[in-house]
Amino acid sequence: MEPYIPRTLPIDDIDWTSHISRIGKANAALARYDGLLLGIINPEILLSPLTIREAVLSSRIEGTQASLEDVLQFEADQAHKITAEKRLDIQEIINYRTALKAAVVDLGNRPICTNMIRDLHRVLLASVRGRDREPGEIRRIQNYIAPYGTPIERATFIPPAPNHVMDALTNWENYLHTDDLDPLVQLAVLKAQFELIHPFRDGNGRIGRMLVPIILYDKQILSTPMFYISAYLEQHRDEYYRRLLAVSRDDDWNGWIAFFLQALIEQATENNQKATAIIDLYEEMKEHVPEVTHSEYAIRAIDTLFSRPIFKTADFIAESGIPKQSAHRILRKLTDGGILIVTREGKGTSPTILRFSRLISITETSSG
Repeated sequence: MEPYIPRTLPIDDIDWTSHISRIGKANAALARYDGLLLGIINPEILLSPLTIREAVLSSRIEGTQASLEDVLQFEADQAHKITAEKRLDIQEIINYRTALKAAVVDLGNRPICTNMIRDLHRVLLASVRGRDREPGEIRRIQNYIAPYGTPIERATFIPPAPNHVMDALTNWENYLHTDDLDPLVQLAVLKAQFELIHPFRDGNGRIGRMLVPIILYDKQILSTPMFYISAYLEQHRDEYYRRLLAVSRDDDWNGWIAFFLQALIEQATENNQKATAIIDLYEEMKEHVPEVTHSEYAIRAIDTLFSRPIFKTADFIAESGIPKQSAHRILRKLTDGGILIVTREGKGTSPTILRFSRLISITETSSG
């Protein structure tokens, strides 16, 4: 097998007619979802658990085993004993979320470019398994995809030779900043092409999935980059990889585009359902928590619960800004009222850990 030679973008033989129906459905689903986002005052707070879930599922495609609950539990109590392997899994997920947030800030200062992506890659691989694989550096060696221990002669896929990578990335970046016939089909092409270029020694899949919400936001398809694609790709992992391989082996761009548009349709629908359920829960808490606590700090408390649904008391006080005595009283009343559950009683130097189970349940449950 020879190294893959990427097509020069744009792809000039897309069968646009075959994609019309899915393009329409994807645009409609995204518009509905964006309408919901526009109505949320603090989407960064309310949808924070979904952002963590995206990081969990994108990392799981690459083989990590940590769950959403593992991440939240770790952030609530980093002294909690876990295996070194689990700690690395969790750190990879945290890095993914940190990189995605950094990208949003960065977009306020510069357009999407290779240097921005390199910066995201540095964040993604900081202090985790790929830290010895030149984080942020475009690869200068030939890599390949295959089961561990398999020689390159039996590789599943061999990305472009190192001397072709920068030219391919430049073409990718130039295409990104043009307007193709449809931006969602363009996004499908950009995502596949990036992963096939495979510009880094590690982390290419995660960066490729991270680019989906970033490009949707950059092209003003969504008003905020809070779009979560990885649940569909993780559920359809075999087809996901098969469709990418079909592009490289058979030049089957239309098969990949159809698959990706379907992913957008189903994920926009699921994201809408989950965001709606979270908003409904938030509105319910806005009525219920003041009744239970009789506190002037009720809304501040609610916002803190939604941004971190598993926590220790000290973090709740620090993040909410509620005076210590009032915060303890609020937490006690919320626990007595069944809104919060004590998952671990404080003992010695171990803090009490509390959880907002209803929010975690909405976030973790698959919508279909």
